Amino acid sequence: MATCAEADCEDEAAVRVYVPWAEDREVCTAHARVLVQQDGVVAEPLEGVEWR
Repeated sequence: MATCAEADCEDEAAVRVYVPWAEDREVCTAHARVLVQQDGVVAEPLEGVEWR
């Protein structure tokens, strides 16, 4: 499984976030929660990832 794309995070990526002003990336659930609070950011769960 892939790890979170955010710097210094070793958690498993579970969500792909689509960010209008930056590159789309796969992140852990904690980072996804923070990112989707910004206008225009959309989150999509990755297939095959077991949610905790």
